[in-house]
Amino acid sequence: MRKHYVDNIRWITVVLVVLYHVIYMYNSVLTAGVVGPFREVQYQDAIQYVLYPWFMVILFIVSGMSSRYYLEQHTIREFIASRTRKLLVPSTIGLFVFHWMLGYLNMAFSGAVETMPAGTPKIVLYFMTVMSGTGVLWYIQMLWIFSVGLALIRKYEKGKLYQFCEKVNPLILIALGVPVWAFAQILNAPVIAVYRFGIYGFCFLLGYFVFAHENVVERLSKYWHILAVAAVILAGGYVYYYFGENYAEAPVVNSPFSIAYGWIAILAIFACMKCWGDRTNAFADWMTKKSFGLYVFHYLALAAAAYFINRYTSLSALPSYLISGVAAFAGGFLLYEVVSRIPLLRWCVLGIKKKEKHVSQ
Repeated sequence: MRKHYVDNIRWITVVLVVLYHVIYMYNSVLTAGVVGPFREVQYQDAIQYVLYPWFMVILFIVSGMSSRYYLEQHTIREFIASRTRKLLVPSTIGLFVFHWMLGYLNMAFSGAVETMPAGTPKIVLYFMTVMSGTGVLWYIQMLWIFSVGLALIRKYEKGKLYQFCEKVNPLILIALGVPVWAFAQILNAPVIAVYRFGIYGFCFLLGYFVFAHENVVERLSKYWHILAVAAVILAGGYVYYYFGENYAEAPVVNSPFSIAYGWIAILAIFACMKCWGDRTNAFADWMTKKSFGLYVFHYLALAAAAYFINRYTSLSALPSYLISGVAAFAGGFLLYEVVSRIPLLRWCVLGIKKKEKHVSQ
């Protein structure tokens, strides 16, 4: 039986990821590899501060929960085979087959294409675009690593830790913010800031061992109103305190304030969605089926639209955001529908051997 609130958290978060990237493409804080700001101070950039401390963390928690649900009906061997095909193949082979195009746009944004020495071999340029084309695929790269680690843990853990975590109550869930903060301090890649192995890996395991228990989330949902108010207050304070600073790197990204806000926001989302979002309809079902494709493809469509707007128009902020947003959503869905119907390409880029009704990680 599908847990609709989990599906809804996933696809709504993916929609927020797309919204974040539309704002990010023209932001005034992190300007490497993007078009850049319309003006020195842009208050719409506050959306990035509201979302960044929690939106990818919650996706890793949901992925941990989904891994638990999958392993209840499949063997470890089937789990590894499935995750390798759906995660590792798209984030490696898919780079060479498809996502090099995003790498080219990323290089064009930074001016690297124009400054390439004359006579640079095409094969060298191609490999450079491949290396620059990872984009949003970092999430599924890390997810595959965590899945392999989980398989090893499950082999020796024998379900004892999972059974113990069923006793977790809301106070313990809140207190878990302390080890979340501790893990946020370690195993962070020195150059590429998104590879935060400590916090993402720990939260993936929390999803598997803790949040996958229905009664744990049920107990948390009784306090949805308190958690929601706390999350809103912390969000306002976080934006006010850090606005203008680099929110994606230390010391901001792993500060106590950032982790506290992000963790309370995550608990509030689970509590609220368990109460009010544990249902579905035709639109939610459709988004559940298409959200992975939207995640994989939206950034290429967004980058192409932003590149055109930047190079060939003089549009102001509002129409640029609107056009870019439409391109990200429409282009993401369209590319998914096209690629998922081409046999070899869909295996390379999406990790599916045949047209599937539902793809979730």
